Amino acid sequence: MARTDNEVVIAAPMDLVWSRTNDVAGWPELFSEYAKAEILTEHDGVIRFRLTMHPDEQGRVWSWVSERAADERTRTVNARRVEPGPFQHMNIRWTYREVDGGVLMRWEQEFAMRPDAPVDDAGMTNRINANSTIQLDLIRTRLEAEANAT
Repeated sequence: MARTDNEVVIAAPMDLVWSRTNDVAGWPELFSEYAKAEILTEHDGVIRFRLTMHPDEQGRVWSWVSERAADERTRTVNARRVEPGPFQHMNIRWTYREVDGGVLMRWEQEFAMRPDAPVDDAGMTNRINANSTIQLDLIRTRLEAEANAT
């Protein structure tokens, strides 16, 4: 099993960070990689949704179903891919904590690649770490701009 751990401090109020990052339908405006986020079901605090990415360099469009359960009281989110695709499994834990300077948002991902996947665990770890840095910085920039505009 492979694991990644990435975080960012966002200079914005907790309520803004929490609400925007948990608005799955709005993720295409928050992340640069998603073309579409479609809510499939919501039941007992669990959201099931389909994410569709922008076409890759070869013109392929990747899409999968995930589900997530957000706990506002503990400021945690547990998510998993329902359609794991090249992964044997993929789980993501989001945590939020108020710190000096804003909100520390952390993504901990645990996964294993299928033996027939185009990349192994080490290769996917490198890809996730590189992309998480890009996405976290983009989210930070967008939410800090929103906070400063109010």
